[in-house]
Amino acid sequence: MNPQDRPVAPVNAPAGWTRSSWRAKPALQQPAYPDPAALEQALAELRVLPPLVTSWEVLALRRQIAEAEVGRRFILQGGDCAESFADCESGHISSRLKVLLQMSLVLVHGLRLPVLRIGRFAGQYAKPRSADTEERDGVVLPSYRGDFINAPAFTPEARTPDPRRMVKGHARSAMTMNFVRALIDGGFADLHHPEYWELGWVARSPLAEEYRRMVAGIGDAVRFMETIGGGPIDSLNRVEFYTSHEALLLPYEEALTRQVPRQWGWFNLGTHFPWIGMRTAQLDGAHVEYFRGIRNPVGVKLGPSVTAEQALRLAEVLNPDNEAGRLVYIHRMGAGKVLEKLPPLLEAMKREGRRVAWLCDPMHGNTESTRNGYKTRRFENIRAEVEQSFDAHAAAGTRLAGVHLELTGENVTECTGGASELADADLARAYRSTVDPRLNYEQSLEIAMLIVRKQGQIAAPAAL
Repeated sequence: MNPQDRPVAPVNAPAGWTRSSWRAKPALQQPAYPDPAALEQALAELRVLPPLVTSWEVLALRRQIAEAEVGRRFILQGGDCAESFADCESGHISSRLKVLLQMSLVLVHGLRLPVLRIGRFAGQYAKPRSADTEERDGVVLPSYRGDFINAPAFTPEARTPDPRRMVKGHARSAMTMNFVRALIDGGFADLHHPEYWELGWVARSPLAEEYRRMVAGIGDAVRFMETIGGGPIDSLNRVEFYTSHEALLLPYEEALTRQVPRQWGWFNLGTHFPWIGMRTAQLDGAHVEYFRGIRNPVGVKLGPSVTAEQALRLAEVLNPDNEAGRLVYIHRMGAGKVLEKLPPLLEAMKREGRRVAWLCDPMHGNTESTRNGYKTRRFENIRAEVEQSFDAHAAAGTRLAGVHLELTGENVTECTGGASELADADLARAYRSTVDPRLNYEQSLEIAMLIVRKQGQIAAPAAL
């Protein structure tokens, strides 16, 4: 049996851990709720609401992440920077799913690997902020921290943290997941008809013809396999799909942390794959304390200030038994820093034999503001960080297991550059994000294509 396939043996819960032990640690980026009784009432309601995911889905995801660690899968994680309650509607959800399916189609075709699809949605309702308050024209109000917590309108009523929003967010997450599962089970992701995944405006994209040639090739391959096999291949009718979000709002995460029959330990059943953001990854902090006790696969964002020693210590705390599929490091260095800052982390983890799946987040290290006040990301910098990350892993003898992207199925103009050469002046045309700029459909598809090309460039010399 391959070591990566071994089932995880039951172990004792981490020493001193309970699902509420994080409360004894410094908890950053948490809202100040004005009414403690209302907060407890909302949490009591959440504790008895049905979970959003199952333990067996969580464990299946761990096994697939373990395969990605050793190059038997590629991870595509993507979705909105921050979901809004208003976007919980069928068109928005299906468009976002289409983008991820199309990207995964490009990756499967080009990499010749199964793709592990993880949506950055169905719970991405809380966001860290650089300041607790915001000032406009002399008025100071709490910062907007995502729809889980408050609303973006700059009024005292909107910005006051409201615990009932967690209950509303749980319902929106459930509706999103229910619709995604229904689409997938109903054949929305059927490889017999990938042409159904196209969005209406893709016809105008410079990448459209290349994509359609790829779709035609896949259709021919499916028909050939079914001819040889003498009948339909049922597994091509649907795909597996998992959800993820930054587990920032710890009272909510604790309320969705449950024990289940016939399984040891505790599971966060509010998402398959929670991650810790860069602002809350302190070794002595509440988020690391919470994460060390749950059985989900867990991610940690690593920025350019993280040292090799810190990365090793985090791995020791979050994955003390060095289990395959447990820990994902999502590096987000910025195009100008990745070749300097990433190699020491790769070398240290490799030297110590620490198991980790590495993802590249080329979005968060490349954010800038234009002169007219728009927050944007330049496609050339996103592309550069992806390519340089592949190079850094190849030089270190490690493997880039996947990418983590902020994207949308809408025809937005939030990131400049790409095949359509969006300029700063285009941002005002369709800038819809309330927090961070996202890749639109065309830019997302271009990233998938460049991943295939870059992987081919790296693999070619290795095959000589």
